[in-house]
Amino acid sequence: MPIELLSPAQLTEMRPAGAFVAQVLTALAEVAAVGVDLLDLDALAHDMIRERGATSCYIDYAPSFGRGPFGKVLCTSVNDAVLHGLPHTYKLRDGDLVSFDFAVSVDGWVCDSALSVVVGTPRDEDLKLIEATEVALARAIEVARPGKKVGDLSAAIGATAREYGYGVNTQFGGHGVGRTMHGDPHISNDGRAGRGFALRPGLVIAIEPWLMAGTDQIVMDPDGWTIRSADGSRTAHSEHTIAITDGDPIVMTAR
Repeated sequence: MPIELLSPAQLTEMRPAGAFVAQVLTALAEVAAVGVDLLDLDALAHDMIRERGATSCYIDYAPSFGRGPFGKVLCTSVNDAVLHGLPHTYKLRDGDLVSFDFAVSVDGWVCDSALSVVVGTPRDEDLKLIEATEVALARAIEVARPGKKVGDLSAAIGATAREYGYGVNTQFGGHGVGRTMHGDPHISNDGRAGRGFALRPGLVIAIEPWLMAGTDQIVMDPDGWTIRSADGSRTAHSEHTIAITDGDPIVMTAR
């Protein structure tokens, strides 16, 4: 599939999708607390989707790596779970590190974003891990300008991870976004600067650093979706959908 470059008018049309994704993630972060069930958080996101007239990108999602369709509208990854956490009956406990990943289509345009929070009493090492993903994301966004390459984004993420003392898994990463949730180019979370697809105005991508505290290896749950750190160490995930412009990138999902 060719990589689509959107016009300034199309980028304007996409902004409501990004704003809505940000609104939902903000609400989830505020509601997440000790004793709250993951299924209740998914239900909240589902209610907000209905009220907005949006369309979930997850509920019918059935890629080759999953045991689909996903069946929920929100990914909830707790503690050693890092990606594609399938909501299930689980009440959050004091100190849990939970990542929310959320993507919807609004008026035909898709935006995708993720954040990680600690419920109740935080541990310093968890806050450091979350900070590493957020700093990696910010640094990748800062270099996301015309003339740069996808490899420059990947290199910024990988360098930040190593600066914080973490390894990097490159099996899953960022991606193009537009009319569908996943498209080219792939944005690896590590790579060599100056390599890969050249960034151009109108390109919309989701950049998503995710890190594991003790390993760079992953394992899959029996549910066929939830991906965990192979050693059981904690994980964190941050993601924004951004648009390349002639100047500064637009963070569509800014909260």
